[in-house]
Formats: sequence, structure tokens, C-alpha cells
Amino acid sequence: MAFELIPNGSVTTPSGFQACGIQAGLKRSGALDMALIYSPRPCTSAGAFTSNLFAAAPVMVDRRIIASGTPVHAVIINSGNANACTGEQGLKDAEAVAARTATRLQLAPEQVLVSSTGRIGVPMPMDIILNGVDKAVDALSADGGPDAARAIMTTDTVCKHIAAQLDIDGVTVRLGGMTKGAGMICPRLRMEPPQATMLCYLTTDAVIDADALRCCLDFCLDRSYNRITVDGDTSTNDTVILLANGAAGNAPIRKGSPQCQAIAEALCGICSHLAKEMVKDGEGVSRFVEVKVTGAATDQDARICAESVAKSPLCKTAWFGADPNWGRILCAAGYSGIAFDPANVSLDMMGIPVVRNGLDAGVMSEEELAKKVAVPEVFIHLDLGAGQGSFTEWTCDFTYDYVKINADYHT
Repeated sequence: MAFELIPNGSVTTPSGFQACGIQAGLKRSGALDMALIYSPRPCTSAGAFTSNLFAAAPVMVDRRIIASGTPVHAVIINSGNANACTGEQGLKDAEAVAARTATRLQLAPEQVLVSSTGRIGVPMPMDIILNGVDKAVDALSADGGPDAARAIMTTDTVCKHIAAQLDIDGVTVRLGGMTKGAGMICPRLRMEPPQATMLCYLTTDAVIDADALRCCLDFCLDRSYNRITVDGDTSTNDTVILLANGAAGNAPIRKGSPQCQAIAEALCGICSHLAKEMVKDGEGVSRFVEVKVTGAATDQDARICAESVAKSPLCKTAWFGADPNWGRILCAAGYSGIAFDPANVSLDMMGIPVVRNGLDAGVMSEEELAKKVAVPEVFIHLDLGAGQGSFTEWTCDFTYDYVKINADYHT
């Protein structure tokens, strides 16, 4: 049951889904700024949300709806305003957006999920938003997935969407996804209770029960979004929503079945692709960096170590300068808080031995190594020599442009 990625696919690639991206007037640039995803068929849903205590109002609304198990038909999304740190009024505004969308689609308000991204702490311009809802409903199309992906962008420079298909007992099942995020990226998504500025929307036409759908999403989070960081900041609005409308007509998929595992693997393929695209399109990013840690006492230790290296400002600025300063990597591993013997550590950069037994391997000069790491994608392998634990983190460099983008963002 191997899956096949569809590079030009989107959230409307699965049967029965419609979407759109429209210009409501939230962005001064005049770019698309509101998106709507809709299925006339009721959808089983699963979601994961930010672990930030200042969770935005839309996150609170979506947590409640998904926890209730109510079938969902639509997700309405605005960019340009996060509706976070907006108090009781922000919550009422999020509910009003869902209600307006529900009225226009002849649904109940609890059948509509809502998301926002943009400036924090600014009241929602509700006249613009509600008019945008009306415009979005009128623009729905089976080909609207790419426009929806464009409409949720903020500081992103690349539109991110993809789909996949696989055969389930002779029936073709499709999955689609879109994501946004370039800064304030360090998702720490939670499922129990549902607890990811990154947004991700996933659709499938598979017939799959709620427990199996949640299992699939849980399987892929730590293998995709929860292993990326651009700047170490976890947003107030991070959201991943997965909708299944059953339009494919396959036999129902249950938790623990081979078919469930196949869907989980395909979902992981989509999310891993989108997560990497987010890092590569991070604010000011010039190098994508994979930090693989092996030989830790446990997988959790490996994760802690990989995240310590991936988030280190000294490592990230060295990568920007194509500086093969391996001492910064060992330093970040050393203060990560996990236990290992420095005398057993090995480090490779771009497959080249750099450190052995905690010391310079002496295989290549610093000048030669600098040329090897002066590439768009850098691969680092750190072996701690302390056990069988492993974890891989996807990160990037820090550039002048990152500082400029975020210094200018508010104004």
C-alpha cells in the first residue's frame, strides 16, 4: 500500500472537497487574504493545536468543536490578523465568523472551524472579515486548493500545497494538504487534549473512523511538524486540522489495521514534505539544515540534543556564514542537559568525518570543509556513543534578512 505524492495536488485533490482564496482587504498589499475549505459531505475531524498558553481565540473554538466529535463541513481562515490576545471579544469574533460561514453554507455553527494568522493583539476588523466570508462562499471551487494555499500566506514567499494517493483494497484514496509559516516557527503540537505562525490543513476522501483518524495524525506529528524550527518561537495560533469526508467509498478503516497504517504513512509523507518546505521558506533562510542525532541513551535524549543544536544562535549564524565551526555543535550538545561521554562523540558534516572520539578528526582542512557546507542544504550527523536513541530535527540558518523582516514586521 505504498503512496504516491502528487506535487501539484492540494486540499481539493481528494474527492468532494472545494476551496477558494479571495481578497477581502485585510492585507494592504491587496494579496489574497481569506481562504475557505468546504465539503458538502460531513467530515470526521482530528486536530492538534499550539501548546502556547496564550492560545488564540480560533484555537479555543476549534478545540471545543473537535473535542465534541461533531461532524465538520468547513474551515474558514483569515490572514492579516491573528485574533490572539484579544480577550472575550476575540472569542466572540471567532464564533461570529464561524456562524456567518455556517449561515451562508446552511450549516450549524459547530460544523465550521475557524483559523487566523497575522498580527497579535489587534482587534478583528469584523466588517471586512464578514464581507470576506460572503465572498469566499461564492468563490468555492473544486479547483480552488492552490488559491486557498496562497491566501493563508503571511511572510511566506512560496505557496505550499501537495497531495498523495494510494490504493486501499482496490479503491483509490487521496489525501491533500496545504501549510503556511515562515517565522515564529517551532511547533509543539499536542493531541491529548488537542493542543501548532504555522497553519496546516489536511483533507482525505477516505472512509475512516474518528479513532483511526486521530491515530494517523498523532503518528505523523512527531515525524514532521514537531521536528522543525526556524527561530525557536512557538506561535499562539499553530493549528493542524485533518478532515475525512468518506467520498472515496472504501471499506471503513479502523484503528490498528494495515489500512490505517497505510493512511498514516501517506499523511506523514505529505506533512514531512510541507514541514521541510516551511523551513526552506523560513524568514531570511539561505540554508536548510538537517541535524541527525544518533547514539543517545534514549530517543528523547536524542531529541533534546538535536533541538539544542538546531536552536543555537551560534550554530545558526555559523551555518549562514558557511563556517564549519564544529565546536559550536559540540557545545550545544554539551549544554543540552542529557548524559553522554564526550570522549565517545563523533560528528560528520555532509558525510565527512569532522570529529572522532570528541576530537578533531583531521580528515579535511577548515578551508576545504567550508566549501562543502556552502550549499543550500547542509546535513549534520552527531553520534553520542551512549546508546540506541535517535532523532532528526530540521532547521535553518539565521541571516541578516531574518532580523530585518522581524524588525520591520510590526510597522
